Order: sequence, then structure tokens, then C-alpha cells
Amino acid sequence: MTNAATDATDAAVGRSALRKAAWRLLPLLGVGYCVAYMDRANISFASLQMNIDLHFSAAVYGLGAGLFFLSYAALEVPSNLALVRFGARRWIARIMITWGVLAVMMMFVSTPIQFYIMRFLLGAAESGFFPGVIFYLTQWFPSGQRATAVSRFYIAYPLSTVIMGALAGWLLGLRGTLGLAGWQWLFLIEGAPAIVLSLVFLTALPDSPASAKWLTPAERDWITGRLAAEQAARGPADHRLAATFANPAVWLLGLASFCIQFTAYALNLSAPAILQEATHLSAGKIGGLISIIALVGVAAMIFTAWSSDRAQERVWHATLPQGLIVAGFLACGLVAGPWALVAAYAVIATCQYAVQTAVWAIPGDLLSGRSAAAAVAAIGAISMTGGFLGPYAFGLVRQTTGDYRQGLLMLAVPSLAAAGLILMLRRRGGASR
Repeated sequence: MTNAATDATDAAVGRSALRKAAWRLLPLLGVGYCVAYMDRANISFASLQMNIDLHFSAAVYGLGAGLFFLSYAALEVPSNLALVRFGARRWIARIMITWGVLAVMMMFVSTPIQFYIMRFLLGAAESGFFPGVIFYLTQWFPSGQRATAVSRFYIAYPLSTVIMGALAGWLLGLRGTLGLAGWQWLFLIEGAPAIVLSLVFLTALPDSPASAKWLTPAERDWITGRLAAEQAARGPADHRLAATFANPAVWLLGLASFCIQFTAYALNLSAPAILQEATHLSAGKIGGLISIIALVGVAAMIFTAWSSDRAQERVWHATLPQGLIVAGFLACGLVAGPWALVAAYAVIATCQYAVQTAVWAIPGDLLSGRSAAAAVAAIGAISMTGGFLGPYAFGLVRQTTGDYRQGLLMLAVPSLAAAGLILMLRRRGGASR
């Protein structure tokens, strides 16, 4: 067989292997993350009734919303190391069933202390799902296809917002049915799917290409061979955890992600209340508005992933939308008029979806093996502390000033810091080839 024929056969095997992996894994993982994001963020819609019923102030709500991310961050590294030890199938299924049970139990919260405890426990239960999946994808998709793979999984992030927005008005409208408040129905209906999905993951998710029965031997060899070649090109991997945490790129990515999550969750967990206060629309119409904006975010995410993989460039694909986020927050704080605020929110939300695709493709380009699992988890842990501090800081500013615009203006600062930190990666030459 000639070299050209051999190359053509190898390329065909590779396309077949990646196509099978994409269709078998990404929809399942995406549905799992869709449910995960709904269960962590649905309090943003529940708060429209819950805060009134339970007499929660903006500071109480902000602290409780943020505590999820504190426990999540603390357990991300141990969780990813456990995933390497026990296998993705069993560990991810374990994560899902525990967070599903706790998400449903949120319906029984009645005091601030109970709210704090349940949000903290929910974060501990879900910890490791997202970084575990990001690491898992590095075991299946070579660098040239990784951003696209991440985006097809991560597309569940905006789609979960679409679903939450579409369901919010109906679920909150069940207020009084069977003696339950609307926000209690919301936690019940949106928490239950994780419990069912845990059983699906346990039976359908292979731990690695080697255990995927739906791949042919040639396809398994192609995936493992291609990933091994990429690792060889990067040089010997240092699997010591100390080396992982000493890597400057890990800290740059972690701090950039910290700033991104600080602003994202500060905004997203209060967006329904902010938009309702500005426009005076009903909960159902606010949900519809957020859903439409999230659909635009889906398109932005897909385009950014395609462009990033095509150019084999990550840094500018993250920095440019991050710059638009800065402009959006400045507009929120300085421009008067409810629909100007809606437009600025649409720009921010759309760019938040786009920037995540490029950022989360970077770790797999830099590291591999156990060090990659620890690095992804470490980056996630650092970033999730931003998820804790952002909502709490925003709640304090809003309660102190009585004006949400001041809080939105404050969020321009960490957004600008995120752009600067990502650009520092380009100077190191690690995320652009």
C-alpha cells in the first residue's frame, strides 16, 4: 500500500473514531451538564418568590447562592483524582445521584441557616462534575478537535438557561398546588432528572477509548495513538501534583477563570430579579427573554469553538469577547433606560458563553495524564471561589447602595482583569500555536 493510500485509510479511521465518540459521548455529557447548571442556578428564578416568602435580604440570598461554589471549589481536586482512580463512569454517576437528591431537598428550606447549609452541601455533591468531564474529553479528542468537543458539551450551559427560562413561569405559576409554593415545585421538578440520569451514566459511559465497545480496534488505536503522539510532542509529563500547582499557566488560567466566574455568577444568579425590576415584566416574560438571549449565546459558542480550532488559537478567542463583557458592564452602570440595560445584558451573556469555550480548551493543550486531571480541577477550584465571592459581593453592593447598577458597574473591574490575565498566557506562548 502506498503512503498516500495509508494516510487516506488512517484519516478515514480517525474521522470515524471521532464521529462515533462525538455522537456517543457529547449529547449524554451535555444533558448531564444541562441538569447540573439548572440545579445550581435555578435559585435565580426561585428567588423571585422564595426571597419574599422566606424574608431573605439581598445579602442573605447572595451569601447562600455563593456558598455552593465554596464547597465546590474545595473538593474539585480530590474529586478529579478520585475520577482517575475509580473511573469516569462510576465517579460521575456517584456525583449525579448525590446532587440530585440534595437539589430536590432544597424545596424544604425555610430559614437562612438551612439555605446556607443546603447550598453548601449541594456544591460539595456536584463538585468535580465539570472539571471531571473536561479532563475526560482530553482522553478522547486530540487538540485540533478539542475546542469543538468542549463547545458541544458546554453548549448545555446556554441551553440550560433556555430551559430554565421556558419552565420558570409555569413552575412558579404552580404556587398553591398540593400546598406547595411555586419555588418548591421548581426545585422538585428540576432536581429529579439528575437522579435518573445517574443510572444512565452508570450503564452507558465508557471509562476510556479502550473500554468503548462501539469503537473498532483500529479506531481505539487511532485515538490512543494520536493522543500519545501529542503528548510526545509536548515532552515528558510530570505527574507530580506539586509540579502541577507550580505551573504558572495553571495559576494564570485559574485567576482568569476566577474573575470570569466572579462576574458570571454575580450577574446570572440575579439576572431575573434585575431584569424584572428594570422592565416590570412578569416572571414568564423574563424567562422568555433570558431564553432568547441564551439561544444567541449558543450560536456564539459554536462559532468561537469552530474558529478557535480552525486557527489553533485560544487566547484572542477568549480575550476579544471578554473585552465586550467589560464594555457591557460599563454600559449597565452608566446608561439609563430599561431596554438599554436589556441590550447590555444580552451582549454580556452572549460573550460569557463564547469566552468559556476558548478558555476551557487551553488546559488540554498544555498538560496530559494525571497532571491534566489535577490542573483542570485546580483551575476549576480557583475559578469557583469567584462563583462564591461574586454573588455575595454583588448582593452586598446592591443592599448597601439600593441600586443594582452600582453592582453591575463594579463587575467591569474583574472582567477587565480576566482579559489581562488571559493575554499574559500569550506572552508565555502556551495557548496559541
